[in-house]
Amino acid sequence: MPHAAPATRSPAVLLVEDDAALSGYLAAALRGKGYQVHCATDRASALACMEQPHAPALVLLDLGLPPHPSTMREGLQALQDILRTQPGTKVLVLTGQDEAAAAHEAVRLGAFDFLTKPAGLDSLLQALSRANLFAREEARMVLAGETRLSITARIDEGPKEAGAQVEEQLLRRSLAGASYNVTEAARQLGLAREHVYYYMNKYGIRRPD
Repeated sequence: MPHAAPATRSPAVLLVEDDAALSGYLAAALRGKGYQVHCATDRASALACMEQPHAPALVLLDLGLPPHPSTMREGLQALQDILRTQPGTKVLVLTGQDEAAAAHEAVRLGAFDFLTKPAGLDSLLQALSRANLFAREEARMVLAGETRLSITARIDEGPKEAGAQVEEQLLRRSLAGASYNVTEAARQLGLAREHVYYYMNKYGIRRPD
């Protein structure tokens, strides 16, 4: 089912982490910041959560999941399954310091962003806030019918590409409204300047000459 939670509810996040101590710490920290937190320890329990009504729009996913925690195979499969079940989900993946290739593969498969472990709580909260901003704006645009006019992904390209176009459009709109003043666009979007530069690079956005 599509995400249909009322806009006034606290943002919900699914935390997929098999390390009980780390999961408990992150869940408590996120709840302390106002998030509704659902926890899963493997791909099956994560999918069970995402198949429920009002599934979380945000997912924090450790790529090293059982039964193969030493590889990224299970985590990458979980990512694909989550996005197949709930295409609009913003998935942030957690990877080890020596797993850059897996992180980039995750982004290629549709992950919204990635963080390298051990990620600081501030960095994690910033990333979730950024993902939540895009998720809310995407939902608003869909409800307003704007995507019918602005999203050009072909049906056979799938919902992942359409979602990326919404993100790109939001960034382009904010930059244009700020006359490509990155500092002002970052303020409007609630992002750090370096994150705006990150997304400009991701979508190949350049200041007009």
